[in-house]
Amino acid sequence: MRHIILIVSAVAIAAMTGCGPSYDEVKKQSQAEWRQQRKADSLALKIGVMPTLDCLPIYVAKEHGMFDTTKTDIRLRQFNSQIDCDAALVKGSIEGCVTDIVRGQHMSRKGTAVEYVAATDAHWQLISNRLARIRRINQLGDKMVAMARFSATALLADYATDSAKLKREEVFKIQINDVNLRLQMLTNNEMDAMLLPEPQATAARLYKNPVLMDSRDKDMRFGVIAFRKKSTADERRRQQLKVFINGYNAACDSINKNGLKHYATTIRKYYKIDDKTINALPKTKYEHAKAPRGKDIETADKWLRNE
Repeated sequence: MRHIILIVSAVAIAAMTGCGPSYDEVKKQSQAEWRQQRKADSLALKIGVMPTLDCLPIYVAKEHGMFDTTKTDIRLRQFNSQIDCDAALVKGSIEGCVTDIVRGQHMSRKGTAVEYVAATDAHWQLISNRLARIRRINQLGDKMVAMARFSATALLADYATDSAKLKREEVFKIQINDVNLRLQMLTNNEMDAMLLPEPQATAARLYKNPVLMDSRDKDMRFGVIAFRKKSTADERRRQQLKVFINGYNAACDSINKNGLKHYATTIRKYYKIDDKTINALPKTKYEHAKAPRGKDIETADKWLRNE
């Protein structure tokens, strides 16, 4: 009787195994799914974003359904380093990204032509380490200032140096591309000063680190959303871009109407900051997508010529 049960069990297991897909079938199915996902990703409009406040309208539009998904699949690619984000644009793995004019003009000079589809409200503050007891820009001699090369932060570091009549070689510009790491180095007393965007600048101020300069006071507006010109030359991509701009503008209107705190959940999700920092963020007015000012492009080009 025991032998009969064992035989029946073996037959049942064999039957069950025979009903399942073979290894080759599973492999083919996985490859087919991968190809399908890859095709969908290639057709989607991919935007590089950063944990900086100028990206908030894009996050809000994505999270709150302001992009018309019936017309366009818009996907966000997150980076902590502006240089890494721009490198993805250069490689063509994304179609557009939030960046600054200095970076955009640098990419164009290196062979990747870009089109600025919007100017953003991005601004930077030069903030010193409170333990270093630096209260004025002219005290930065022989000090380390964190920034990113060929970016608005590098330009502003030079602007600050020149305004204080310091020789540029007297100030050590240290390349720290990751904006969150840059802030961490300030709070850990590993850097004397740095250029920070929002919300990192707010977090630094909450730790009582002094603000030495604010780009808004210098009438410098370098924040932009840039797209590869190769991408915008395609009619299908142009239609996707229209959907993106419409959603972006709708998000700007919503943030301006309801305020930053209304989107605290979105901010916490993408910026990983606490409520104290959110409550301390400066009041921000987001403008509809429009071209950047010519004077800011000229300022960036003039600085890049001397680099």
